[in-house]
Amino acid sequence: MWEEPTLAAYLERLAGFARVVCYDKRGSGVSDPVPLASLPTIETWMDDATTVMDAAGVPCAAIVGDTEGGPMAALLAATHPERATALVLVNSFARWRRADDYPLGMPEPTTEKLVERYEQNWGMTAEILDLTGPSLANDLRFRSWFTRYQRLCMPRGAASTMYRWVTQIDVRSVLPSIRVPTLVLHRTEGRHHRLAFGRYLAEEIPGAKLVELPGADTFPFHAGDVGPLLDRVEEFLTGRVSQPVLSRQLATILFTDIVDSTRLAGELGDRRWTELVQAHDSLVRRFVQDYRGSYEGNTGDGALALFDGPARAVTCAVRLSDAARERLGLRLRAGLHTGEIERTGDTVRGVAVHLAARVLAAGADGGVLVSGTVKDLVVGSGIEFSERGVHELKGVPGRWSLFEVVGAP
Repeated sequence: MWEEPTLAAYLERLAGFARVVCYDKRGSGVSDPVPLASLPTIETWMDDATTVMDAAGVPCAAIVGDTEGGPMAALLAATHPERATALVLVNSFARWRRADDYPLGMPEPTTEKLVERYEQNWGMTAEILDLTGPSLANDLRFRSWFTRYQRLCMPRGAASTMYRWVTQIDVRSVLPSIRVPTLVLHRTEGRHHRLAFGRYLAEEIPGAKLVELPGADTFPFHAGDVGPLLDRVEEFLTGRVSQPVLSRQLATILFTDIVDSTRLAGELGDRRWTELVQAHDSLVRRFVQDYRGSYEGNTGDGALALFDGPARAVTCAVRLSDAARERLGLRLRAGLHTGEIERTGDTVRGVAVHLAARVLAAGADGGVLVSGTVKDLVVGSGIEFSERGVHELKGVPGRWSLFEVVGAP
């Protein structure tokens, strides 16, 4: 989940106004498999949720149920109102399949066809995005991430079996018993998780508030423009929508890292390694200060720094790498990119930060790598480069030309 920048940003936005505990049903993600011939009941999955809350030291919480997580969230809020301060249902449903007293449900043939497509494509393609996340359906990078995400969630057979089970859930009888404040959010153009599902939830839950949001993206839950959706969640839970103070500026971002740090730590032992890392951190701080940079903190075995001049940033990286090798016997790698960043308090974020981190990752064997943006900005500085090819950087759209610094005046 954290490898996808848009998903990380979604979770970070939630964490900006609440403590966030993520829970997924038994049998998916990193949990052990469940017997597919006898899947746990929705009641068992509800009990698992309260177990997670106990383990996290959370006596009560606002429960957010997204898509297929909604029925379990509704059951939890109705059964344990002392543990649910509020309920938020996003693009969810009370029942999936059509019935005589539920004409808005999916017809039986359509549901069976969807289950069959799940079984054929889960973990193999991102076909489901055409239906559930149309704004991302043509994004090749995202489709690749989403296909891998499916494979890591659960095997194909398990996914189709659980999906069939989800389409058989029916919590309509539970809805009138929900007594906690409830917000129902639903996309107006959703083809898979249809608006009629959300309207039914809001009609049947006493006092529920329905907010219809534009768009057709419903799954993954962070697809599409989630800003207005998260604004509604924050306002419902806190009574206000925070307006973070952002300071946007152009900067050259420098990431550094110690090459082979895991092996070195094992060879040196904890005490010697700790001393060496402390000496490294002190050296980095001094060089960043000397070249008029801003030291933003360590990143484990490396550091993050910002500079208002790309040539100074590159020169600092080269001189720092030389000093670390000569004084400490350490090989460093460095990655640099110039772009717009955002500051919120002490936090630095933005696509440019992600890109600089990916440039660093491309230099696994050491050296100072820069993006083509940095190279273009230091023309005339006397800094010399060699081409390192065109790369696809994980989590960053497009293809990027990278260059290694081979000389600095």
